[in-house]
Amino acid sequence: MKLVNRNPQPQSEQGYTLVALLVVMSLMALFALAAVPQVKQQAQREREKEAIFRGEQVAEAIRAYYRYRGAQGVNALPTSMDQLLEGIPRGTKKLQILRPEAARDPLSSSGEWRQIGPTSQEFGKFVSSLTTFSGGTPPSPRRDLAALAGLIPRMSSVLDSDATSTSAPGGEDDSANSTGPFLGVASRSQRNSVMTYYGIERHDEWIFTPLFR
Repeated sequence: MKLVNRNPQPQSEQGYTLVALLVVMSLMALFALAAVPQVKQQAQREREKEAIFRGEQVAEAIRAYYRYRGAQGVNALPTSMDQLLEGIPRGTKKLQILRPEAARDPLSSSGEWRQIGPTSQEFGKFVSSLTTFSGGTPPSPRRDLAALAGLIPRMSSVLDSDATSTSAPGGEDDSANSTGPFLGVASRSQRNSVMTYYGIERHDEWIFTPLFR
């Protein structure tokens, strides 16, 4: 027996259903496209949080190493990340002062932190940024690191020079680390940030140092 559909859907209604479906799909596609920048921004924000977390761990490791070496000026500072990873003697063993994960920069493709020496003009610019952020009050160095504060370039010379801002944002610093002592680290990413670190809005200008912590 042949079954007959006694209530066939009119072709006009079928057309309206198809149009409505296409409209819904178009709207969903538009919403998805609009959400992409927000997803990327949130992902970058999470990487920046991790970079700050790791960078501050490196800063504490520098301080521990400096104190172990007797806090005898610049010569007591580390000259390589490996020295921090090796730890410091504690009895017959070594005390770990830096996790391997923290020795990696999550913002750069190379994963290598840039080491910042205390006499670097970049360090002087960082101090001037901290001073601006605090409303004009220069940061006070920690007591156990006060001997190193005099090595920081004068802020006036930094403010009168654009030597530390020659590169346009968006790239990555692939220069080799110097072999000299360092008092902080910074990212090799030269991109503008989503977050701010003491009012600073560019990754490579965030210096993680124990000097003012």
